[in-house]
Amino acid sequence: MDTIGFLGGGNMAGALIRGLITSNAAYKDHIIASDAKEDRRKWLSSAHGIDTTHDNHALVKKSRVLVLSVKPQVVDKVLAEIAADIPASTLVISVAAGVPIVALEGRLPKGTRVIRAMPNTPATALAGATAIARGTHATDEDEATATRLFEAVGKVVTLDESLLDAVTGLSGSGPAYVFLIIEALADGGVKVGLHRDTALMLAAQTVYGSAKLLLETGEHPGRLKDMVTSPGGTAIAGLHTLESGALRKTLIDAVECATNRAATLGAEMAKKMGT
Repeated sequence: MDTIGFLGGGNMAGALIRGLITSNAAYKDHIIASDAKEDRRKWLSSAHGIDTTHDNHALVKKSRVLVLSVKPQVVDKVLAEIAADIPASTLVISVAAGVPIVALEGRLPKGTRVIRAMPNTPATALAGATAIARGTHATDEDEATATRLFEAVGKVVTLDESLLDAVTGLSGSGPAYVFLIIEALADGGVKVGLHRDTALMLAAQTVYGSAKLLLETGEHPGRLKDMVTSPGGTAIAGLHTLESGALRKTLIDAVECATNRAATLGAEMAKKMGT
């Protein structure tokens, strides 16, 4: 089995490592992670039983799949330091938000196989949504490798890179929208007499259960909505209020606005990296 190296040991790296080990997609002795912070390295080693290092050069030389999981603002600096150490056989998978493939390929040795990924924070609960896009030299086998990696922490789709800004606006930023909805539902529960903890648990479980039902049945959400909505009942009264508040339009606008912002940030990052 190829050694998987995580260059950067933050929350997303930790989620992926946990998912790989839990799902038996990789063994702990085939995973290594680097991080500048000693306490983070100790935690990763203690929690997952993997090797860690502060030496990015050593990690790169050992890895056949290199997951670039540092913050986007330091990608340029990090790649400038370690690019020459990357073996020709290494697959580079980047989870650095907003850093386009052309910028990555421009900083890596010519011909390096690159996959760009856009995961989201529920990956830390092994319930993520990830979109991946192939670089110029990536193969079908590389795509399959990346798919297995991210399936360890949730659902995966393969898209053209031009659609990753839309993914950022929907599933990348989407957890923030959903958390706001859960909080608002819980506030509603408190307003009508429920204890805060009870209202929050019921709101969160309702969102979780509804999403699970949709994914497992494959039914259209409109049909599932209609199954809850009886004539003259409580659900239709609540839905009427939501429609009056333009909930649909507001959520659509939020996704569009976040997508446009992602495109702007990506263009700024590409310019910064000289591509």
